[in-house]
Amino acid sequence: MTIAVAVAHPNVALAKYWGKRPRPGNFPAVPSLSVTLDGLSTRTRVAFEPDLDDDAIAIGGAPASTEDRARIVAILDRVRRASGRRTRARVESSNDFPTASGLASSASGHAALALAATSAAGLDWPEERVSDLARRGSASAARSVFGGFVELLAGADDGAEDDLLAARAVAPRDQLDAVVLVFVVTEEKKATPSREGMALTAAKSPYYRAWLDSSARTFESMCGALAARDLGRVGELTEASTLAMHAVAMSAGVMYVRGVTLDLFARVRELRSAGAAAWATSDAGPHVKVLVGTSDAPRVRAALEATPGVARVIEARPGAGARVVEAV
Repeated sequence: MTIAVAVAHPNVALAKYWGKRPRPGNFPAVPSLSVTLDGLSTRTRVAFEPDLDDDAIAIGGAPASTEDRARIVAILDRVRRASGRRTRARVESSNDFPTASGLASSASGHAALALAATSAAGLDWPEERVSDLARRGSASAARSVFGGFVELLAGADDGAEDDLLAARAVAPRDQLDAVVLVFVVTEEKKATPSREGMALTAAKSPYYRAWLDSSARTFESMCGALAARDLGRVGELTEASTLAMHAVAMSAGVMYVRGVTLDLFARVRELRSAGAAAWATSDAGPHVKVLVGTSDAPRVRAALEATPGVARVIEARPGAGARVVEAV
């Protein structure tokens, strides 16, 4: 038996990723820029066990769903082919935050899986190759392999399924003097998984082409603002990217926001008008993350955490990349 345990953190996309290239291999249709968060984590154990007749996969102590299992087995199969193994694996993964709820658990989950599986199989892969492997399970997982601020470019319009596309760290954790306040509004899974939501958006939204074009421009502007350490401009672009993503999704009938989501966005704008360096963002779920200057974080948290519908608050700072914490 060979075993490895890896820990990875979710990330929040500041320049949003929403949409896939219509080609095999899970390639994103737009470039994205994210920050890895240290206040939330996934821990995944992979053990290749000779006595197993089939892969045994559990998430949060329960058997993986049919869809999750298929994505995980596909990654394990790639690892087996690369390492020359045939042994089946036991995978046990758990999160210390809500799963499949819009808090990027698929990002941290597949990043931890890719690193644990390759380590358990004895593959000494560089981060770029682990990132490419993680992307095949969840495109945003490519970014969670790295710490700090991370970019993932769009995939090409066409090409082979095995084409390499990895994320890349573009700035250290202290590039911006900021924290991310995560306002959790539910522990429930979302009704429309991200993959399904992206497919519906591409198929039904009359504004999808505009989203693709504007996303590329937003990404380039945000990369420049991040390099200049301009928190205000990064925040402004983050909020704009979020609103555009949800607008194009809603135009296709895909709704992730709730009343509390909108209430928090409105309250953040009020605080910003009063001088706080704070900008709201939300992914494919109802939770709200607030990018806020470190010195303003206490008062922003105090002003928002009593909002009706907020279940709890997680304070996160730019965090580290995925790492192996145990190997046997």
